Amino acid sequence: PSIMAATSVFQRVRTGSRLGAQYDQDGNIIQVETREDEEQNIKLAEILELLLAAGYFRARIKGLSPFDKVVGGMTWCITTCNFDIDVDLLFQENSTIGQKIALTEKIVSVLPKMKCPHRLEPHQIQGLDFIHIFPVVQWLVKRAIETREEMGDYIRSYSVSQFQKTHRIPEDTEFMQRKEKAIKTVMDVSEVYKPQRKYKRQVGAEELADEESRVHSTLLEYGRRYGFSKQVRQDKAEDKKVPSSQGLPPGMTEVSEEEDLQAAEELRIKTLMTGMAVMASEEGKLTASTVGQIVGLQSEEIKQIASEYAEKQIELSAEDRPERFGPAQQHRRLVASLNKQIQQKTKQLEELQAKHSEVQAGCEEAKIKLTEATKLTESLEKELSALEEVESQADSSVLQKLRALVAMNENLKTQEQEFRTHCREEMTRLQQSIENLKIESGDDTGEDKERNQLIEKQYNTDREKLQKIRMLLARRNREIAILQRKVDEVPSRAELTQYQKRFIELYGQVAATHKETKQFFTLYNTLDDKKVFLEKEVNLLNSIHDNFQQAMASSGAKEQFLRQMEQIVEGIKQNRIKMEKKKQENKMRRDQLNDEYLELLEKQRLYFKTVKDFKEECRKNEMLLSKLRAKGAS
Repeated sequence: PSIMAATSVFQRVRTGSRLGAQYDQDGNIIQVETREDEEQNIKLAEILELLLAAGYFRARIKGLSPFDKVVGGMTWCITTCNFDIDVDLLFQENSTIGQKIALTEKIVSVLPKMKCPHRLEPHQIQGLDFIHIFPVVQWLVKRAIETREEMGDYIRSYSVSQFQKTHRIPEDTEFMQRKEKAIKTVMDVSEVYKPQRKYKRQVGAEELADEESRVHSTLLEYGRRYGFSKQVRQDKAEDKKVPSSQGLPPGMTEVSEEEDLQAAEELRIKTLMTGMAVMASEEGKLTASTVGQIVGLQSEEIKQIASEYAEKQIELSAEDRPERFGPAQQHRRLVASLNKQIQQKTKQLEELQAKHSEVQAGCEEAKIKLTEATKLTESLEKELSALEEVESQADSSVLQKLRALVAMNENLKTQEQEFRTHCREEMTRLQQSIENLKIESGDDTGEDKERNQLIEKQYNTDREKLQKIRMLLARRNREIAILQRKVDEVPSRAELTQYQKRFIELYGQVAATHKETKQFFTLYNTLDDKKVFLEKEVNLLNSIHDNFQQAMASSGAKEQFLRQMEQIVEGIKQNRIKMEKKKQENKMRRDQLNDEYLELLEKQRLYFKTVKDFKEECRKNEMLLSKLRAKGAS
């Protein structure tokens, strides 16, 4: 018995398993009465299209139920939104009724935290009320798409940075090699051509007054000689503009001005160089400062002689200037005009580049708008083709009638609008005429005042009656609303069918759990009995083993030991007979229960057959009644 009980445990029903379909006596599936709603099916199709557009492709699987598709899609959208919620949304397909209820309650509790503008109840999700589920799914899909667009650039940049930490493409490697060579070359060139100081100002030299002189002195310390400054050139050109223009031709005037300025600048450079000392690296060279130090006190005389020499040189060059400096002047003018043209062309290039960038940006925007327009056109063409397919499948007479009704509706709307405008114009005209009549008539007579008072009194009484009628109407509307709520509280046939299905599932789950618990109890009792018998056997063998040596010592003890062994064997036989008897009783009881179960199955088959026959007779009765009614009507 213990072995049979132990093996029967493995034939139990798994906890949480769904019940199989119920069959009648002929082997046909028993159909539960359900109500198909066309609008609900349309909303289900729209919900599945939204989920597919968002990227939830499990909605295509035909083997899943509508509940698993919709709830799985809602759970996926909430997870995709990356919203911080303290709820474990674990979705499993083909869940039990308890798991479905818990999951729907969690989803409904999460939606207000995500600031969803639509409200949803758990029973609407369990009852597959797709009309109320659709706006929530639409909002979740929109939120999920926005979240993916926001996170797309961040994830892309993060993935690129992670890739660049451990990997490199061939272009990056080549660039790093060229970069090292380029940096080394630039450093070598800058080291070779870095500025070297050749002179420095003497300690006792006089301080320079203006900033321009200090700049020229600093540049001269590093061996850089520049032309005369722009400010000096402008000032001297303004001073000499009038007299030079009167005495000499224009070309001669410009050349003489430039030569005078150049001589003055050379004199300025020589003056600055007298106050400088050579650096340690330039001691072997003879410079202007060395000459100045040698001459010493005669530096002023040298400056004077240098200035007189410059004046004489200018006077001598004035005689043959057209022949000597004509081509040079033309070259300078050509260089100046070319520089000016270069500047103008560079400005034009910058303007054209700016215009090109603007035009390119406009082109990109136009391309984006064009792609959007093409997408919109494609979607509109798809909708038009779908409408044309629906139109082709529909009845042509119904379509013509519908078009006529739509045209009539539009015509009535335009007529209503025109009539309203006409009424407003007529009202304003009548009010104006009333005002004119009042102005013309002046003060009312006594009879008119009495009549107006009577009219006012009648108006007040009628107004009070209208207010009372409105109060009664409001009270009646409240009563109607209360009755409507009471009627809505009574469940419909479809809801009762759903409740019945849920109760059947719960009953099946409870029955399976109860059967499993009974099998565990039976297994425990069997194993406990087995343990008791094994303990008795172990104790018996231990006592035999302990007393065997003593019993074998003498013949009397040996006979007594044998008698005890015979008594033990006899007791074991008695126990075995009792257990066999108990086994037979249990077997007989099992056979009796099996016979009762077969009788009940036979009654169930007879009941299903009777119900089927009754339905068939009811159908025949309905057919006969319809025929009789048709004959009576004819």
